[in-house]
Amino acid sequence: MVSDSQQPIVELQRWFDTDVGQYALKWEQLKIDALVADVFGYRALQVGLPKIDLLRQNRMPFKAYVGRTLIEPNLSNSWQASVVAEPEYLPFDSDSIDLLILPHALECSQDQHALLREAQRVLVPEGRVVISGFNPLSLWGFRHHLPFLKPWLPTCSEGDVAPNKIKDWLKLLSFEIDRGHFGCYAPALSSQKWLDRFTFMEPAGDRWWPIFGAVYVVSAVKKVASMHLIMPNWKQQKKRRQSRQTVGATCQKSRNMGG
Repeated sequence: MVSDSQQPIVELQRWFDTDVGQYALKWEQLKIDALVADVFGYRALQVGLPKIDLLRQNRMPFKAYVGRTLIEPNLSNSWQASVVAEPEYLPFDSDSIDLLILPHALECSQDQHALLREAQRVLVPEGRVVISGFNPLSLWGFRHHLPFLKPWLPTCSEGDVAPNKIKDWLKLLSFEIDRGHFGCYAPALSSQKWLDRFTFMEPAGDRWWPIFGAVYVVSAVKKVASMHLIMPNWKQQKKRRQSRQTVGATCQKSRNMGG
């Protein structure tokens, strides 16, 4: 039996197995592939959704998965390591991860602020976090919250998080927003047949109403204020002392001659 804390992730994975889930996942995978392809370092980490390898285009030597449950044996070969842990309490040293992927993790988190603080802690300076989620300000978000219909999107612990709110939270944690994308502009349709009929809305939505895409991806870089240690310039100080001594000696000599 799946515990309450695990249900949101399980429901999310099942949703991605549907036609509309595959439509969203295809777009999401494409954008994240482009974002992580040129991120360099040694250690990359994906939190949640073990069946979806969002690090496949990244070339770091160590890629690990973190989730609330054990990864299935047939998926273990896709990762160098897998860890069972709560995303809000990652068992990694501070400043140890170069790239962190959070696919819909905020929506399924019990404490969204704690999750972002943990991301900031484990990332190295100039490390990158990539976050994806469902946009409540979209056709899908509107359909999901209609009171007389069943929820359209997976129901998670804390619910939807607007992209502008995430950007504000990241800035407070000294992240610099690098890139962001919106996509999946088709109406809330459950069959692939009907989704295919609305493919024309992707380029139209991206041009005319970009912030109302049903799915978003945000990339941000951890910034750390650098310290510049100013050392005394001993040579300059020595020259100034010698100059003062020379001037003093000249003045003294002038006074003696005048006397």
